Amino acid sequence: MYKNRFTALIAALLLLGGCSCPEYRPGAVWTDTDGAVINAHGGGILYDGGRYYWFGEHKVEGTAGNLAQVGVHCYSSTNLYDWQDEGIVLPVEPEGSGSPIEKGCILERPKVIRNARTGQYVMWFHLEPKGAGYTGAMSGVAVSDRPTGPYRFLKAVRPNAGHYPVNALPLHAGPSRAEGMRFDGGSLPEHPDSLNIVGRDLAGGQMARDMTLFVDDDGRAYHIYSSEENSTLHIAELTDDYLSHSGRYARFFVGRFMEAPAIVKHDGRYWMMMSGCTGWAPNAARSAVADSIWGPWTECGNPCSGPLAETTYDSQSTFLFTVAGTDRCIYMGDRWNPENAADGRYVWLPVRFDGERFRVEWHDRWRWEE
Repeated sequence: MYKNRFTALIAALLLLGGCSCPEYRPGAVWTDTDGAVINAHGGGILYDGGRYYWFGEHKVEGTAGNLAQVGVHCYSSTNLYDWQDEGIVLPVEPEGSGSPIEKGCILERPKVIRNARTGQYVMWFHLEPKGAGYTGAMSGVAVSDRPTGPYRFLKAVRPNAGHYPVNALPLHAGPSRAEGMRFDGGSLPEHPDSLNIVGRDLAGGQMARDMTLFVDDDGRAYHIYSSEENSTLHIAELTDDYLSHSGRYARFFVGRFMEAPAIVKHDGRYWMMMSGCTGWAPNAARSAVADSIWGPWTECGNPCSGPLAETTYDSQSTFLFTVAGTDRCIYMGDRWNPENAADGRYVWLPVRFDGERFRVEWHDRWRWEE
C-alpha cells in the first residue's frame, strides 16, 4: 500500500512540476535524442506518415556558418519534442565544382512538401550562388522519393520569367528605371512601381529571397517569397508536380519590405506572419489575413505582445504549422547569432487566433497540449 501511495505521490509531483515531461523552452539549447544540439535553422515542418520532419540549415561555428558549409539537415519526431537526427539530406557540392549549391554558397530557409500525385518530396530554398552576395536572389529545387532523402538537386531559377503578375499595372509593361541599379535590400529611393522592378526582371525572372511553401486543401502548392529588392511579397503558384512555377503569381504588400514569410490556414482563412528587413537584427513582426490565397490581404499588426514584442521575442519567423489532428498552431522562429551561427537558438511558441487577428504569446516553458 505504501509503495502504491509513494508511486502516486511521485506521479502527482511530476504532473505539477513538469520536470520529467517534454516541454518547450524558447531560446534554450535544444538537443536531439542522441544529446547533440539540433542544427536546423531557418527551418520548416513536414508531417507525413505519422511523423514530423524538421528541415533546416546546418550551420557551423563562427561567421563561416553564415554561408552553406554542409547543407540541409533533417530531424524526425512523433511528438514534436523529441527529435531523431536523420542526417544531412541535401549536402552542398565540393568547392570548385561550379554547382549552384557549391560549398560557400548561401542556402537558406529550406522547406519540403509532399506531392500526393507523384509521391515525391520536393524541397525549395533561397539560393545565392557562391561569391555573389545577395545579388542572385534565386530559388533552388531538389527532390527525393523519401522524406529523409537523399535529395537530388535539380535547378536554380528565378521565378516566373516572361510572366507578368495577375495584378500587374499597365506601367509594368513600360520601361524600367531600375536597370543597372543596386539596392540595399531594406529600402528604395522610390516606390517599386515607380522604378518598375517587375519590368526590369521580367525576362530573367523575379527576385526571390526569404521564402516558404504552402500546400492548400485542394493540393495546389504555392511559393511565397520576398521579391523586388525585398520591397514586395510574391505569392506564386507551382506546377502540378511542384517542381516549377506555373506562371501565375501576384504581388502583395507593395513597398512594405516584408521578409521571413510564414503562412497557415485556420478555419478556412489564410494567416501570414512576416518581419521587416533589418538584416540579422530582430524587429517587430507583421501579420495579415485573407479569405483567399490570392487576397486581398489585410494587415493585422504585430501579433506579439508584452516584453520583447518589438523584437518578436528576439526572433524572426520561419514557419507556422498546425499540429496534426488538432486545430492548434505553433510559431517557429530563429534567434540568429551571426557571430557564431551554430549557436542560433529556436523560439517555438503557441499561436492563438482571436477574431480578425492571431497572437503569438510568450511562455518561458510550455506544452502544446495545454
